[in-house]
Amino acid sequence: MRNVIENTVAFVKEKLKGAEAGHDWYHIERVWKLSRKIAETENCNMEVVELSALLHDIADPKFHNGDETIAPKISGMFLEEQQVPEDVIQQVLFIIKNISFKNRAEIPAHPPIELKIVQDADRIDAIGAIGIGRTFNFGGYKNNPMYDPEVKPNLGMTKDQYKKSNGTTINHFYEKLLLLKDMMNTPKGKELAQERHDYMLGFLDQFYKEWNVD
Repeated sequence: MRNVIENTVAFVKEKLKGAEAGHDWYHIERVWKLSRKIAETENCNMEVVELSALLHDIADPKFHNGDETIAPKISGMFLEEQQVPEDVIQQVLFIIKNISFKNRAEIPAHPPIELKIVQDADRIDAIGAIGIGRTFNFGGYKNNPMYDPEVKPNLGMTKDQYKKSNGTTINHFYEKLLLLKDMMNTPKGKELAQERHDYMLGFLDQFYKEWNVD
């Protein structure tokens, strides 16, 4: 197994060279580490968890015209080349297809623990100080406004509207980031998310003070 993991690390590093900073190898590495940390507290298939964490953003649809089929294709071909058992490949591909926040309405009622673990890890990396940095980095990448007091958060977006949204970076906190704490699947995920959630609330308080020259 460790050889496959090491090969996957090398593969992902190569594929994500030059990637946008919020979705680069370092994001993958953090999610991988968080996934292992959470997995230690659960009864799960660690191989599925690690491979899914490493491959979950191999071709993020945001950077491929919204195409959600590319990542599973790339991941499936790679895992077949590594002679990973077919049942493990199918579990990994299931997680890659269902991990996203925008796909939350499409997830089966009782998802496997491995999906819950990697999803928690990915969402934890979207909040806290790292989450703030990633959010502003991506907002700048898309040239979105940082904040506009006249533009209110849209809390009822469909999946398609969410994918096409070019709202303000501050609104993204209310449309996604502040919702993630209560969407955690595991006890460890909930624990890790709380501190980061509180940090974001403090950041927003300070942001508005400075914006309003309070």
